[in-house]
Amino acid sequence: MREKIVAGNWKMNKNRTEAKALVSELLKEFKHKPAPGVTVVVAPPMPFTGEVVDQTAGTSVQVGAQNCHQSESGAYTGEVAAEMLKSIGVQYVILGHSERRTYYGETDAFVAAKIDRALEHDLVPIYCCGELLEERKAGRHFEVIEAQLKAALYHLHPTEMAKVVIAYEPVWAIGTGETATPEQAQEVHAFIRQKIADQYGRELAEGCAILYGGSCKPSNAQSLFLQPDVDGGLIGGASLKAADFAAIAHSF
Repeated sequence: MREKIVAGNWKMNKNRTEAKALVSELLKEFKHKPAPGVTVVVAPPMPFTGEVVDQTAGTSVQVGAQNCHQSESGAYTGEVAAEMLKSIGVQYVILGHSERRTYYGETDAFVAAKIDRALEHDLVPIYCCGELLEERKAGRHFEVIEAQLKAALYHLHPTEMAKVVIAYEPVWAIGTGETATPEQAQEVHAFIRQKIADQYGRELAEGCAILYGGSCKPSNAQSLFLQPDVDGGLIGGASLKAADFAAIAHSF
């Protein structure tokens, strides 16, 4: 049975006091109503990551980072290395998010190198892929996603690929309030799983967790998670409210 994952990407939100309060609320939510069989991950802003690791120690909540650099170390002002994240207890790292691609010009080659660094330091990459609105309208979404998978993942050895989590994020649904229908999400998730099977074999593909990211919220989470190839969600705005995030985690 594939792992079910609900990961909260806080993006650039919350100050230190607010971050600590949100984690406290989340821990109360999951203490009283644990989400059986679901891995819960929170990815706070970088300055608070270490504190959140400490705050969640000994609980079922795991901690991710929102990014890491593609180099091992060096003169990269303002960046953070995978080894640094691992050294403070981070377990997951979100890579290839559309906002990183759009605002910071991250290419597939950059993302592939970041995945390599993450795996070298035993971090679980949550690799994001997905199409723009114009690509969807032009019927090119499968072509775009296949190219992203090939560029970022196909160089990995099967033992490495088995550790990667994939997040399908239709860019047109991120922060817009628009959401892919459950049928649209399932269609793309099934396509991604088939491409992984073509490259690495059916057994590995069947064990690969593929998350949906794109305006997932309590009102639509269950219908999305009922799809056979949707294994959870990479949650943005709804992860900033403990009750909403917990409700999503309990939607399986």
